[in-house]
Amino acid sequence: MNLPTVQTLYDVTEATWPPADRFDVGPFTIRDGQGGGKRVEAATVNRVFDGADIDGAEAAMEALGQVKLFMIRDGDAALDAALAERGYGVIDPVNIYAASAADIATERPPRTAAIPGWEPLKVMEEIWASGGIGPARIDVMKRAKEPKTGFVSRWNDKPAGTSFLAMHEGIGMVHAVEILPFQRRQGVGRFLMRRAAFWVLDQGGHTLSVICTQANDGANGLYASLGMTVVGQYHYRQKTTD
Repeated sequence: MNLPTVQTLYDVTEATWPPADRFDVGPFTIRDGQGGGKRVEAATVNRVFDGADIDGAEAAMEALGQVKLFMIRDGDAALDAALAERGYGVIDPVNIYAASAADIATERPPRTAAIPGWEPLKVMEEIWASGGIGPARIDVMKRAKEPKTGFVSRWNDKPAGTSFLAMHEGIGMVHAVEILPFQRRQGVGRFLMRRAAFWVLDQGGHTLSVICTQANDGANGLYASLGMTVVGQYHYRQKTTD
């Protein structure tokens, strides 16, 4: 099967990890993330802009009490350059992976290694909290539309990890993968991803996708080893000077 384009995966990201609100200010889309992290707070550009348009976007983010933050996607080279001139630094370059769900759903994990269920259990919230994923990000998960699920992993008779998955137009996107440190390098992440692929197929979907920072060597290695392909990237520009 043909993998989705990066533009399609940007749409999937927005649908499966949604801000509390979004609205346009000139050519920019402004997001109210309610503390849910960069992905739900960054502004994006939709068409040709000028310096006054950037000023308007900055003012809108300030009015929300958020930092001045823009997401730079494929085709946004002009915005990238304009923000660099304004003193915005690059942070968190990200890879977007995708694969046919059927290519990953080749071996069903042990039952307790990846158990689907939603709403999140207390143990899932505790695992997420240990990795810095707090209530505001769990609120993002709750905002995502169905179909969606969480997964909790128990390995060696102890809690091991958790993740979240939501689907948009047949494409499942995995978010918030968190493995407890003492359970890492034992295949827990692989179990969670394979079980996610089965879930996507069970829901009538066809593609599994996931996002991770380029600096996360472990996660990038896992997704590559599963045969997932980097379809595209994005990064952020955040104001570092005034």
